Amino acid sequence: MKMNRHYDHQHIYDLCKKHMHAYVLAETSDGKKHDGIITGLDDEYVYIAVPNDQPNHKPSRDEERQFGYGYPGYGYGYGYGRPRRFNRLILPLAALTALSILPWY
Repeated sequence: MKMNRHYDHQHIYDLCKKHMHAYVLAETSDGKKHDGIITGLDDEYVYIAVPNDQPNHKPSRDEERQFGYGYPGYGYGYGYGRPRRFNRLILPLAALTALSILPWY
């Protein structure tokens, strides 16, 4: 039996909302896994702060322009030259297939 797309979307949205500001593992339909802290949510996207050392996250050109990645020492974005501990990852809710809570330690 195939589930209704609206139900899937609403279910993932509710999970993200319930776990706002929690450390989670988000799995996407293409098989990628991203761990981070849910920092925001809207009808289409979930916003996640991912640790800088996360191997799966490579900033896109738009992220590089918006947040100043790739320009070490110039102080782009928040922090004014200090290393950033987290990057912002924006995932479409439609691409999420699973969300798991992770321990902080």
